[in-house]
Amino acid sequence: MSDAVTGDSAERKRAIFDAMSPRRQQFILKRGYEKWDPFQEPKDPIDIRRDKSKRTTQALVREFLQQRGEAQYSNLYGQAVLEIALGIINDDDRYRAMYEFSCWYRDLLNREGLL
Repeated sequence: MSDAVTGDSAERKRAIFDAMSPRRQQFILKRGYEKWDPFQEPKDPIDIRRDKSKRTTQALVREFLQQRGEAQYSNLYGQAVLEIALGIINDDDRYRAMYEFSCWYRDLLNREGLL
């Protein structure tokens, strides 16, 4: 939406603002009524984000856990898989570090013949 709100949009914006609680109105006024856009599109939900393989977080987790077999994991295990999948897809340094360390450690054990 442009900075200049015109005609019908300005009236709708004012109607939305007037219908809000006084506390919410104060919040908007502090940030600037002119900057406020009640018509802006919502951001993509996190479950629509996709990784490099074009899979959603949910698809990755489901695929991984199906390969593990239900008897091999607990609820806590499943929650951890979901957490790291979200972290990796969002390129969070913390989860990327965990992933890289895990890969490094697996390779170390393979080199030393312990796996």
